[in-house]
Amino acid sequence: MVRRGAVTVQRWRGLEDIPQDWGRSVVTIGSYDGVHRGHQLIIGRAVERARELSVPSVVVTFDPHPSEVVRPGSHPPLLAPHHRRAELMAELGVDAVLILPFTAEFSKLSPADFIVKVLVDKLHARTVVEGPNFRFGHRAAGTVDYLAELGATYDYDVEVVDLYVSGAAGGGDPFSSTLTRRLVAAGDVEGAREILGRPHRVEGIVVRGAQRGRELGFPTANLETLPHTAIPADGVYAGWLTANGERMPAAISVGTNPQFDGVERTVEAYAIDRVDLDLYGLHVAIDYFAYVRGQEKFASVDDLLVAMARDVQQCRELLNM
Repeated sequence: MVRRGAVTVQRWRGLEDIPQDWGRSVVTIGSYDGVHRGHQLIIGRAVERARELSVPSVVVTFDPHPSEVVRPGSHPPLLAPHHRRAELMAELGVDAVLILPFTAEFSKLSPADFIVKVLVDKLHARTVVEGPNFRFGHRAAGTVDYLAELGATYDYDVEVVDLYVSGAAGGGDPFSSTLTRRLVAAGDVEGAREILGRPHRVEGIVVRGAQRGRELGFPTANLETLPHTAIPADGVYAGWLTANGERMPAAISVGTNPQFDGVERTVEAYAIDRVDLDLYGLHVAIDYFAYVRGQEKFASVDDLLVAMARDVQQCRELLNM
């Protein structure tokens, strides 16, 4: 279950989790990684249509990402884990999220079988809302036109939402998860923020690192990130660290710590002016607001300290502290 204020949003893992007495619903299907502004248009219309019909809205998504099953080893970096996507969808007013295990067997379902097994037999779709490029079924053979064609047989209609939302990020390309991943990988977290409609988030468990930040006067939370997480390019960023429900302004470092000849890539966050925190073992979130500078190796530790103090001050200004 996912909470939306005082409302509980149902979260199902597999078709067998759907209540047997589930009635008609409005459905939208997709990976929806990041739940960016283009996704929000589709999901928002599904919620709106469900309210018009006085039925619940359902988002159907997949785990793992279909590309990992179809082309093993090609799993894309993830902009949001499934629990985070469910939270974001709940904020949009969705009533239920169905996460379908995407297996080799499932990938072989024909478009017609997918429609019957998922949309008709289980979700009793009244309306299906999708973007114009939606594809489904074995070898992605199913199209929006085919979905609509079978709607006449199975008593559902199809709405197509034009998700061509563009802006300065990516040179005016349509907003997409692929574009967002590219911007994150390049360290352009401002561009990613424009597409997502919020800062890009990285989550993980706080683990013990080399403790150098504490020794230098800037104690950091060192994250063990979730698998396949989309992590920004090496460098320093301004953003927020959220732990135990508290959102704290932070200076964030991503990289291998070349000053001390590090080789392992780490994600660390210094909660500005907070030297009393004990976050070890906690699941925390880092939100990236703005890029500050790239990763550097300085002539001395003293020079590093001067740079770190300057970074923190710049983060204060960017975060309006």
